[in-house]
Amino acid sequence: MDAIRGTASGSAPVPLSVLDLATVGSGSTATTALRTSVAIARQAEARGFHRYWVAEHHSMPGVASSSPAVILAHIAAHTDRIRLGSGGVMLPNHAPLVIAEQFGTLEAFAPGRVDLGLGRAPGTDGATAAALRRTERLHEGADEFPQQLAELTRFLDDDFPDGHPYARIHAVPGPVQGPAARPPIWLLGSSGFSARLAATLGLPFAFAHHFSAQNTIPALDLYRESFRPSAVLDAPYALIGVSALASDDEKEARRQVLTGALSMVRLRTGRPGLIPTPEEAESYEFSSMEREFVDSWLGNVVHGTPDAVRTGLDDLAKRTGADELMITANAHGGDARLRSYELIADAYGLPRT
Repeated sequence: MDAIRGTASGSAPVPLSVLDLATVGSGSTATTALRTSVAIARQAEARGFHRYWVAEHHSMPGVASSSPAVILAHIAAHTDRIRLGSGGVMLPNHAPLVIAEQFGTLEAFAPGRVDLGLGRAPGTDGATAAALRRTERLHEGADEFPQQLAELTRFLDDDFPDGHPYARIHAVPGPVQGPAARPPIWLLGSSGFSARLAATLGLPFAFAHHFSAQNTIPALDLYRESFRPSAVLDAPYALIGVSALASDDEKEARRQVLTGALSMVRLRTGRPGLIPTPEEAESYEFSSMEREFVDSWLGNVVHGTPDAVRTGLDDLAKRTGADELMITANAHGGDARLRSYELIADAYGLPRT
């Protein structure tokens, strides 16, 4: 089985996957959100989605996914086949050895099912990033990303050259304990930097279309044009994150996605909080500037009836040439998110396994 490329199921144009932020709705708790994450992963596995990823975010009350490795270890215990990974771990926030050990452990828990997606953004605001990295010089972490990536790769492969300061250091679990597969590395991005680096190294690339749609096609074009074959990939392979939500009723779908839009308004204006309820979002009085942002934001969220969402996803796959679509469903309640993935699976005739 290919550790990177997926296979489309049903009538889907490309493999479909899931990106989960473990969102916490107003009136709910992190415990409920993480239980929903388990339910989503199990549902995704049962309906033939290719992979399930979680993202690293910090100091955001509406998100419970600050520790991807911990969440993935729990998800691994409740699934059997679906690929599990990070979308992503923010490499400058961590020592490369720590990530190698965490994902070596995950690989031992779920052999052949683990992906290591890496980003260079902090996944939070500047003050929180400074607390995570214990430095105010945040730009240096991003600037050193290629070097950090090279170090992490050597820890995963246990192949520092003789004479290197880390030559006698081993990430465990890892190759020093015997032959074993290791998680494939993906680079994540919302601009051209990671696209070019992934292409240069011959790695798979994941683009954050769900919050940087204007850069999607330029970044994918750059990745494909710059790609150099490697031992990992002989040709480019790119997935894009897509915000999508299906509901039995078009108006209900609009009500649900508006909660995510209001949450983003608050985040962008320094007022992060729990995901508001549909009723709160409907009654909120948006300023003209906020309304403009919401209209732009929702313009990149595929939502509506199952048929409408299927058409939107088909169009997006065709327009971008993405090799895989990774769907994230942002809404207040877990039931709406679970229902959305079920409806999308039904719309494409994904098998029940």
